[in-house]
Order: sequence, then C-alpha cells, then structure tokens
Amino acid sequence: MAKTAAAEVQAGDRAVRISSADRVIYEATERTPEVTKLMVAEYVVSVADGLMRALRHRPTALERWPSGVREGYKLATGAFQKDAEAFYQKRVPKGAPDYLESVGITFPSGRTADEICPTEIAVPVWCAQMGALTFHPWPVRRDDVDHPDELRIDLDPQPGTTFADAVRVAGVAREALEDLGIRGYAKTSGNRGIHIYVRIEPRWTFEELRHAAIGFGRELERRDGGVTTAWWKEERGERIFVDFNQNNRDRTIASAYSLRPIPGAPVSTPVTWEELADLTDPREFNLFTVPDRVADGDPWATIDDEAFSLEPLLQLWEELPGGELNFPPDYPKMPGEPPRVQPSKKVAEHWDADGNRIEK
Repeated sequence: MAKTAAAEVQAGDRAVRISSADRVIYEATERTPEVTKLMVAEYVVSVADGLMRALRHRPTALERWPSGVREGYKLATGAFQKDAEAFYQKRVPKGAPDYLESVGITFPSGRTADEICPTEIAVPVWCAQMGALTFHPWPVRRDDVDHPDELRIDLDPQPGTTFADAVRVAGVAREALEDLGIRGYAKTSGNRGIHIYVRIEPRWTFEELRHAAIGFGRELERRDGGVTTAWWKEERGERIFVDFNQNNRDRTIASAYSLRPIPGAPVSTPVTWEELADLTDPREFNLFTVPDRVADGDPWATIDDEAFSLEPLLQLWEELPGGELNFPPDYPKMPGEPPRVQPSKKVAEHWDADGNRIEK
C-alpha cells in the first residue's frame, strides 16, 4: 500500500509537519463530508484563540484516535486494555518537539507524571499530528497545580432525557449562579450534555472544589425536580445528572473547541446563554461550522476577566442536607465517604461503615 503524502500546517510562527495527511479520520455522514488528518490540524489552527484560552498553561491529557473514528472502535479505559483503537495519553509522548513544555502533576494514587502544558498553538497542532482529537485540561495552571482556578458543572442527560432537558437545567443553573453573584459560561459537550465553567480564585483544594459542585448540584435539585446528584446510576432516574466528581484531581472533560470522537466531527462549543436557550441540535456545531463562528468572536472571550469566590457554593454544601457522596471507583477510600456498595445489592447488616463486607 502506498504511503500517503505529508503536509505542513502553519501554526503561529512554526510549521508543523502532518504525516499521512489524507488519512480519513471521520467518515462522511448525511450532514458532513469526510474529514482527513490534515483537516483536523487545520481546524485546530482555525480555533487557536479560543482553544489556547482553554489550554494555556494547564496540564493537558490527550484523547488519541490515531486510526480515526469508526463504528465499533473503542476508547481504552485502563492501561492494560489491549482491544481498543483509542487511548488517553497522560504523559508527554516520546518524540515530542523541543518547544513542547510540560508540567509535573500528582495523581490520586500519589504517582506523578509530566503532562503536556500547551503554551502556543503549535503544541495542540502537533498533538493532532499524533492523532489527538480531544484535549482534556486540568482545572489548574502550572504555577499552582494543587489549587484549581476553574469550577466545572457537568450536566449529563440520563436515559429518558433529552438535550432540551439539559438546556432547561442549564438555564436554572445560570439563574442560581447569578443569585450568588457568580457568572458562568456555557458550552455544548459535543454530545448530549452541557458544561458550565466558572473561573474561581485559586485558593481552594480539589476536595473543596468537589464539595462546591455537590452543594451547587443540590441547589439545582431543590430548584428543579428533573435534576439529580445520585452517584449510582440506578438511583438517577430520567433526570439530568450533575457529575460533581468531574471536579476531582485527575478528572477532566473535553475542553472548549475540542473535537469529539463521534460521527460528524462535533465540537464542544462555547455559546452565549441566549444561543443556548434556542439551541435544539448541538450537532450544528462541528469542524465545518465552528471556524466561521469564532471568526465572528468567541462567547468565552471574557472568561478570564473575573475570578469568583467559591465560598457561596461551599456554604450550599454546608447548609443543604445530604452529606458526603461517593468518589470514583479508582480513587482511594476517602474520609467520610459512604460505602461503595451499589444500593440494590446493599443489605445493611452485611456491610460495615467503611463498605467492607461482613461475613455471616
């Protein structure tokens, strides 16, 4: 088989070589043409301002799909999964260019790693050359990787709910934030969900950030019966789940202007609140349409203008009932955490307070 031609993409002051430039990454759909590897790299350049606003100086993991996006392709969820075509890259890849900078981070396990720390647009373009489609930045900057400067409210539609339900709940969230004197910025997830970001003063720990997300989620539950903070899927029902655990250390979500590995090359796209209220199909925002949007201005252009206090949200955590909730299963057991036992399998007398099975 003949080797496909390489190309160069101008990324700021650097020319980045793209090998196998005509490799098809996204197949054509009814609404979008096919997308090649070169087109992905060119897209990254076209959204440089907004993408770098989301990534600059942040430890960033990569979601790499080097063979492209196809029906049946899987994303590895563990280091030893060998039957997946895509994977997360949490450490700087071998062969990285000398202009790529890194930052040291610590995982919940206590292990450490050097992650990519984008400082210029050539870095994410080189990542696209390596098959990266989605960028997963930490909510911290490299000068202080233990104190987040960003709260992320992830509104995740559960089975039986729609994007319209997520839009409704996002409107409730906007109102709740404004009542607390806080400004939030919304974006589509690139799939069915909605993300709301709040710039915060980097004075609180990841644990406090997570508690703030739980407190705010409970306030949304209080205001709208179609919202849940239930960690166990069997308890969520047909509601919008506020995924508070996305605010943990080493928990990340797709950045603004990231492509998603879904047919049609959809993009996680910043929107104004007015646009969101009228939006019915987030697939409208994709590799072909988003560059024209950003040419007219970025709805998140002012996100760094003001950093807010987390105290009003921590007060909700203290005041609203419910207590501590479960952490993700790969986390060490955390102080005050309920037993990690699926409710339908839990028989009170068979488990101790730490979630250990009691042999009878």
